[in-house]
Amino acid sequence: MKKTTGEKILVQYRRASYDYFLSDHLETGIVLSGTEVKSLRAGGGSLSDSYVINRNQELFLLNMHIAPYKQGSIFNHEPLRTRKLLAHKQEIQKLSKAIQEKGLTILPIKLYLKKGMVKVLIAVGKGKKHFDKREAMKTKDTVKKMRAAKQGDFHD
Repeated sequence: MKKTTGEKILVQYRRASYDYFLSDHLETGIVLSGTEVKSLRAGGGSLSDSYVINRNQELFLLNMHIAPYKQGSIFNHEPLRTRKLLAHKQEIQKLSKAIQEKGLTILPIKLYLKKGMVKVLIAVGKGKKHFDKREAMKTKDTVKKMRAAKQGDFHD
């Protein structure tokens, strides 16, 4: 029997692991309006080109697109507004120290529901060069071939 974690992934930034070396993952809360949550539940969000900044010891998520809710009327939200992330002061300071290094940024990896609350998984990322991406693709292909060969031997 499979153990359920009670998490439902709303939006995922799949390309992040391809474009960046990811480390220091952290789960944070996010401040959203009602129409934003409804739109995310309906599948209307995107994390591509979004990033996190530290302003006055607070974390903010920029460039995250949440589509307007269809039944939202005049109370609808702006699709690209800046959203505040909720984290402890020590966690924010730890992330701030990590991004002092050149070439590092904080990226949102996925948005998901956990016990009815929307959470954001963020990570510190360092941009990959083109040859790093090719190397990652090669190792991924070899792992895939090894798994296929192993499964083929297992069924014989």
